[in-house]
Amino acid sequence: MRVLVSGGSGLIGSALREALERAGQEVVRLRHAPGVAAEDLAGQARPGEVLWNWEAGAIDATALRDFDAVVHLAGENVAGRWTARRKARIRDSRVIGTRMLADTLSRLDGKPGVLVTASGINYYGNRGAEELDESSPPGGGFLADVCRDWEGATEPAARAGIRVVHTRFGMVLSSRGGALGKMLPLFRKGLGGKLGSGRQYVSWVSLRDAVRTIRFLFEHEDISGPVNVTAPQPVTNRDLTDSLARVLKRPAFLPAPAFALRLTLGQMADEMLLASMRVLPRRLRDAGFVFKDAFIDKALTRAIKREKPVQADG
Repeated sequence: MRVLVSGGSGLIGSALREALERAGQEVVRLRHAPGVAAEDLAGQARPGEVLWNWEAGAIDATALRDFDAVVHLAGENVAGRWTARRKARIRDSRVIGTRMLADTLSRLDGKPGVLVTASGINYYGNRGAEELDESSPPGGGFLADVCRDWEGATEPAARAGIRVVHTRFGMVLSSRGGALGKMLPLFRKGLGGKLGSGRQYVSWVSLRDAVRTIRFLFEHEDISGPVNVTAPQPVTNRDLTDSLARVLKRPAFLPAPAFALRLTLGQMADEMLLASMRVLPRRLRDAGFVFKDAFIDKALTRAIKREKPVQADG
């Protein structure tokens, strides 16, 4: 296969590139080049990459021809306090960038067979203990609205006959980065603890299963639309905390009160750290996907103690 990957230096993107290249696939990065004019994109691209500047509506369309698959993972990092400017950047990088890419792909002579785009389980909003699958309606909140518009931005590609899959990722567990990467330094010092009440559900997936899911979606041409990329056993934040403490053999008795999280992080705390999303991977299970890391203790143990580059066969 010949695969184009945006967000290729991120947690999922870098692992996906490694796995595909070890399997003998050709992987090309779609690299963000802010400030580069449209006429300069081709000349400034290095081997193995295509440049784009979504802020300026500039992309090297000619270089996007004849890919078998496009995986679009790019987007502004959502961690940290959300100012009005930051929220605009989070939304625009996803919605405007995705619409531009989908529109460009739709007009190519050599269109890709599939466009796999990132989304998130925040689509469902804060839903308590309700079990959620791909048929569940969207929730409310800033991130839910972003995810809905993000997925909608792919419509030009779908209308042009490109198979579009929206991967709604849960918390991706890896010591390389992401939420777990930020948690590990505190927990290793015995300074970790539950967030707020600890009763909120955390829907998670291991990094290797996240990569395996994308490759599974390449191969299953009958799957389009939303796909929850979460392990089949969501856990509460308290369960996650206890499991991480067991794996590290450290205490975890320093909770972070909800009011302190809200004071420090504002809306981001309510929508990401304290929100409860009990999300199930119904469509993946129905299609026969088998998770290698279905239980939290095993996933954390592998991520922390023996995580290696994701192998081509998962």
